Amino acid sequence: MPVIRPSRHVARVQSAELGVLGAAVRETRARRQLSQEGLGFAAKMHRNYVGAIERGEINPTWRVLRKLASGLDVPLSELVALFEQRFGERPRRRRSSSRGGRR
Repeated sequence: MPVIRPSRHVARVQSAELGVLGAAVRETRARRQLSQEGLGFAAKMHRNYVGAIERGEINPTWRVLRKLASGLDVPLSELVALFEQRFGERPRRRRSSSRGGRR
């Protein structure tokens, strides 16, 4: 059976989303004056894992997001709202036409 891989466009969108989510976690952590190690301890996860989430390298599960919110002592909805706000603020890139003509 052939392996189906996501298109590059899907990967770019997912990467952008993960970057914005990571920035939301980082911003919330900074407001709480926590280090990555402190958040990791409070959320019961390794500090390196927290750093990877903040850099947008990891797509965290629902359970991990709940642990992060708990470690940050904020409702999960606050993290989600910050993500939605920041994701809506990012500049939109024009898609180039795959056809060679003018628009």
